[in-house]
Amino acid sequence: MTARTPAHAQPQMSVEEFEELERRAPETVRLEFINGKVTVKPMPDGNHSEISMWLLEQCMQQRPDLRLHPERGLRTEAYRKGRARADGVLVPKGSLKGKAEWAETSEVLMAVEITSFDSDTTQRDRVEKPDGYAAAEIPVYLLIDRDDYSVTVFTDPEGGRYRSQVTRAFGAVVEIPAPVNITLETEALKEFVD
Repeated sequence: MTARTPAHAQPQMSVEEFEELERRAPETVRLEFINGKVTVKPMPDGNHSEISMWLLEQCMQQRPDLRLHPERGLRTEAYRKGRARADGVLVPKGSLKGKAEWAETSEVLMAVEITSFDSDTTQRDRVEKPDGYAAAEIPVYLLIDRDDYSVTVFTDPEGGRYRSQVTRAFGAVVEIPAPVNITLETEALKEFVD
């Protein structure tokens, strides 16, 4: 997220001011602080929720030692100055116990985003989130792209970017490597694209 921000760009507010704003926002409004800008994250539609549950089931069946937490706030970007609300965060069981709203990413194995049908999806889910998650050294970023009918696995974070990415069309078998070690049979995703 910070890797593509001009050095002269000034944030709209401090992280502390953002967190106060987010605490006071109505429950129906989900805010993020990405590249120094406040953004409103769209509410998920039914197909988005079904994809989340499908992925949760896959993770629980293959890795019962892990938990996929939906809508989890993370400290992202360089120096943890960003605040992203991931559609899913895969962590070892019990590792979020006692953690605050915006969790550190040291125990996060994978961040997940499922695209929404809004004008900011390309910038947010395909550019800014991968950079922010890579800068926070999250080992795997999984993007389920409903616009492109594809699943992309980003790995090998280094210098604020993922050095490897593999994209497969819905219907393909997708291997998510260590430390996640899950295989996704993605044929079911075709049902949730419209």
